[in-house]
Amino acid sequence: MANITEAINMSFRVDKELKKQADKLFKNLGLNTSVALNMFLTQCVREQAIPFTLSMKEETKEVENKETKKEEKRIGQEETKYQSYYEDIL
Repeated sequence: MANITEAINMSFRVDKELKKQADKLFKNLGLNTSVALNMFLTQCVREQAIPFTLSMKEETKEVENKETKKEEKRIGQEETKYQSYYEDIL
């Protein structure tokens, strides 16, 4: 990170309520908003990407639904396996 003599000020608009909620979150994490935003920018540059998945809401729901169905199937298979095991030992 740049030292204070190399730092510049940035100005951008953000929803008042969003800023309030973000400030509270960062404070609870032991950060301030400036540090959190610097962390975000540093991670973007390091990874050469946004550090989270960008997607359209419906596409996200489809992926979540597919993952949920896979998990439900896996759990169902495990329950069947365990039920069969317990039946064998009883």
